Amino acid sequence: MRILLDTHIFLWFISGDTKLSKDVRDAIRDPNNEIYLSVVSIWEAIIKYQLGKLPLPEHPGTYLPKQRDLHQIASLALDESCVVQLMNLPLLHRDPFDRMLICQALQNGLTIATVDTAIRAYRVSVI
Repeated sequence: MRILLDTHIFLWFISGDTKLSKDVRDAIRDPNNEIYLSVVSIWEAIIKYQLGKLPLPEHPGTYLPKQRDLHQIASLALDESCVVQLMNLPLLHRDPFDRMLICQALQNGLTIATVDTAIRAYRVSVI
């Protein structure tokens, strides 16, 4: 399975948060799965950090890529073909970061790991 982590799933995973279900944790750790973190999630986390809404042990520009590498999670770039997908996406959810993750998942055939019920309203594969 090819899995795109929603920002909160990545943060829960790297911090060992018990909010992350065993099934999702196991899917991330399964060597048969390809796990991705979008640059959109790094962007979102940096903004939340700057607003004082996301405490991290180090600057997010250093800490998040280091954790992604440590856990062997691939970086997923945002390209024009994903952004163009926005035109096909109904306006069911107004969070621009989540909407871009949905577009990336659709464009790249990825399953999104999330607990966000608004993402589940779209025609995108979710775990």
